[in-house]
Amino acid sequence: MQSNDAVADNASGRVNNGYSCTDCNAAVEQQLLAPEVRSKRKSCNTTVSDIGADYMKVNGAVRPFKQLQRPEHQIQMSPTKEELTIVTNEAANPQLQQQQQQIQHFHHTPTEERHPVGHGKSHKHNVGYRLGQRKALFEKRKRISDYALVFGMFGILVMVVETELTMARVYPKTSFYSIALKSLISVSTVVLLGLIIAYHALEVRLFAIDNCIEDWRIAMNTRRISQICVELLVCAVHPIPGSFSFPWKKIYKNTVSSVSVPVDLLLSLPMFFRLYLICRVMLLHSKLFTDASSRSIGALNRINFNTRFVLKTLMTICPGTVLLVILLSLWLIASWTLRACESYHDPKHENLLNSMWLISITFLSIGYGDIVPNTYCGRAIAVGTGVMGAGCTALVVAVLARKLELTRAEKHVHNFMMDTQLTKRLKNAAANVLRETWLIYKYTKLVRKVNNSKVRAHQRKFLHAIHSLRKVKMEQRKLNDSANTLVDMAKMQSNMFEMMQEVHQKTAELDSQMRTVCKRLEQLTSRGSRPQYP
Repeated sequence: MQSNDAVADNASGRVNNGYSCTDCNAAVEQQLLAPEVRSKRKSCNTTVSDIGADYMKVNGAVRPFKQLQRPEHQIQMSPTKEELTIVTNEAANPQLQQQQQQIQHFHHTPTEERHPVGHGKSHKHNVGYRLGQRKALFEKRKRISDYALVFGMFGILVMVVETELTMARVYPKTSFYSIALKSLISVSTVVLLGLIIAYHALEVRLFAIDNCIEDWRIAMNTRRISQICVELLVCAVHPIPGSFSFPWKKIYKNTVSSVSVPVDLLLSLPMFFRLYLICRVMLLHSKLFTDASSRSIGALNRINFNTRFVLKTLMTICPGTVLLVILLSLWLIASWTLRACESYHDPKHENLLNSMWLISITFLSIGYGDIVPNTYCGRAIAVGTGVMGAGCTALVVAVLARKLELTRAEKHVHNFMMDTQLTKRLKNAAANVLRETWLIYKYTKLVRKVNNSKVRAHQRKFLHAIHSLRKVKMEQRKLNDSANTLVDMAKMQSNMFEMMQEVHQKTAELDSQMRTVCKRLEQLTSRGSRPQYP
């Protein structure tokens, strides 16, 4: 208000001093429009800062400072005497009054109309809104993945219970309890399929937000559609309520026979493929995936945060625990599936311990032959167990080799000790060469009668000393070659820094010497240019 009063007083003073009305109006317009131009420039310059502030609000970094937000509407104050004076001057000048009305109309224009950058008509195009929506979708996707894993594991557990009760002949497939358990499995499967569809819908929405697209059909490529179809097909397989059977041939003691097997057996075993949901939950709950700093560093280094990267990280952090969990899980699942396939054909496999023995022997690639699979299902499980055993054995060897490997500090200590020992051996070998040389010279030149046996003995020792000296030098060369690979970047940087400091110091000394020489030359030239008077 004081600035407006000063502008008005200045304008009235110009009119009274003889300035023309046009000059007065131009001056008033320039001074009144200057704050508005500055505010426009300020709003344009703060667009990036507004985006950063929105991102901090989404992450909760500026939550305690809500009271410091700028109010959108300023409190209107009552006019003062100076304002009344301005109004009187405006009434005296109609052109100035019209310009003031235009300026007031600009003041009352809404902020969204004056600053279209970041404040469009649709709030969905704002970066802060998209960041907040992205974070909410991340949390929702995590919850849906957790629910999908719970329902998937629940269906597997109920299937195992129903199969065990049926194989133990507690009740037949036509009983009410069997139908009830299978109906429960069907309900959980339907819920699981709905959760999988919801998960992929959230994936599509996140893709649309990340790539700033409006039409969700752009994200539906062939790979995504095939992935959704495969997941739905894998999770949809489950034993249906009812009693259905089929004849299954078996080869037992070189005789081929047929046994009636329930269809539920073929529909129950593929339910273990639902365990892939564990990897998805591990990825979504990993600190590497949820932490903003790690994701930023990964984006700068072009690292894709997927399940493979998380498993590699876990194998690096705790390889023993991860291998133990994987081995035990594969062992138990393969043992139960082999028992389910072979229990209708071989009485030995009715006991779970026999199936566990067969799986463990096949896993270790031994195979005693006391218990063998009789069906194609059991043989396929045995082949898969052998392949998984070979892979897990390779992982165990790699982990043990990494554990037995020396660290960088231990390698430095080992190389230092070996270098000390080789230096001592080199000195001893050199001393032996000198000693045998002196003894050969002594027994050939300094005696009256040459003893050939002693000379030959010292010559043998001389050759052995030379061979030992060469061997020690070769070992030192190998040690230096292996030690050169252990030079880390920190040591190299420190050496380079010391060398650069020496170069700068020598350059400074040379510069000071050159300045001294230049000063002396200037003194000599000044003395030589002085006029000599007689």
